[in-house]
Amino acid sequence: MPYRSEIIAPFEHYHIFNRSVRKEDIFLEEKDYLRMLFLMLHLQAPIPFRNIRRFLDRYREKGHFLTKNEIAAIIQDRGIDLCAFAIMPNHFHLLVHELKERGISSYLKRIEGAYAMYFNKKYKKSGYLFQGRFQSVHIASNRQLAYLSAYIHLNSRELPDWKNKEDAYPWSSYQDVISKNRWGLLLRPDVYFSQFGDKNDYRIFVKTSGAKEKKHNEDFIE
Repeated sequence: MPYRSEIIAPFEHYHIFNRSVRKEDIFLEEKDYLRMLFLMLHLQAPIPFRNIRRFLDRYREKGHFLTKNEIAAIIQDRGIDLCAFAIMPNHFHLLVHELKERGISSYLKRIEGAYAMYFNKKYKKSGYLFQGRFQSVHIASNRQLAYLSAYIHLNSRELPDWKNKEDAYPWSSYQDVISKNRWGLLLRPDVYFSQFGDKNDYRIFVKTSGAKEKKHNEDFIE
């Protein structure tokens, strides 16, 4: 599916995407997905986190990464709102709202740089991990916003083990919209979810949107 990179306009919504070099898998086990998930959620603000492993251990023990005070500090200083996400074996998708000028660019620099450093050290690799600068699509209408959220949330259908089971895929925000939001104010799906009457209405929209069918993408993606 075609994407374009463009200059990010302040305070707008964007669909952000990047893929690994040579389309090789860069999320090889659960720990890798969990690391990227932590980075996406918690690097929304330029707050350094030392020894990320202890936050991941806290998640495994208690079901959350940070304390309420740590989350409040991120919310107070974040440069973007994270509205939807999906982490796939060799790429990721984000739907983000820029809150501060250059907020999206700074956010992507933080999460891609941190993950590349982690991956190269863990797997004894070197060099670039992602295919250059992230790609972006400006979202110009509420209809496009809802459609792109569906596109992101249906990505796990590409995986044989997850076909038609996207509502249970752990590395997507879909379950946070149609069930309980695991991340509280660190994830803001209300920007598109507010267009629907309830969670079931959104679930039906996603499943019937045709968002993973190429013929439906031209007006919203290209």
